[in-house]
Amino acid sequence: MNYPEVISMGNMLVEIMRIQLDEPLNQAGTFSGPYPSGDTPIYIDSVARLGHSAGFVGAVGKDDFGRCLLERFERDGVDFTCGKELPDQTTGVAFVAYFKDGSRKFIFHMRYSAAGRLAPDYLQSDYLQHAKWLHLTGCNLAMSESSMQACYQAMTLLSPGARVSFDPNIRPELLSVEEVRQLCQPVIQRADFIFPSLGEAAMLTGAPTDEAGIQQWLAQGKTVVLKMGAKGSRIYRRGEVIETPGFAVQEVDPTGAGDSFSAAFTVGMLEGMPLAQAGRFANAVGALAVMKKGPMEGAPTRAEVEAFLETSN
Repeated sequence: MNYPEVISMGNMLVEIMRIQLDEPLNQAGTFSGPYPSGDTPIYIDSVARLGHSAGFVGAVGKDDFGRCLLERFERDGVDFTCGKELPDQTTGVAFVAYFKDGSRKFIFHMRYSAAGRLAPDYLQSDYLQHAKWLHLTGCNLAMSESSMQACYQAMTLLSPGARVSFDPNIRPELLSVEEVRQLCQPVIQRADFIFPSLGEAAMLTGAPTDEAGIQQWLAQGKTVVLKMGAKGSRIYRRGEVIETPGFAVQEVDPTGAGDSFSAAFTVGMLEGMPLAQAGRFANAVGALAVMKKGPMEGAPTRAEVEAFLETSN
């Protein structure tokens, strides 16, 4: 068996989105989709498209939405050995509306879908023991009790040298910040890399600012990569702070760009890139990801990233 280098797990869902701005979800309107989605599926598919072996642990229903996800994994080379198609469940769905002020509104069908059935018995010890990297998110800790336990157990099955990255991805639609903070603590304790968006370090640590929260994580030996959208990213490690500016591109759909960014930074670390180079590489992937409609549609191949970076010098 060929064991994947990078593993992630969690909420497999499709996304159905409003076509026009300012169309609220409580009224009739236009939709586009389904698109394969989910924060960790976007992450792992991006890892595969960037040329590294990737595996995913999760579940879909035995339905057309499930096939939408699995066909994308098959096309891009994501291993699904530890995944399941559940004939008695439907695949998770997210409905999304976009507004002119840049905000989004989600309605999720996850917890009571196939995605919410992820459990510790999905895990195979040898599968995790051969991995070099495990990526987890707060969204999947909050999805269901069984999903949370699966994430916790996955960390215990890793080899001592494997690294763990964590994206808080706080979803107020699922649980309160206080509840998410408690759920995330065991993963933060084990994580080597944390990928917060603006506001999340303060929320998860209880610190007055992101900077103060990040300093708490640095004191625990973490590398923190602050995602700042179009402004780029800021990397913190052992007193070192590296600013990596973003790229000016035409944004079509921001959903999933942060997950593709985290995947690219993972790839950079696995390849031994210096932090500044990994940050620039990840910023380029995030920029390319926003240029197409659909959460995974803009995730670039390695050749596309290299061509973009060459023309951006």
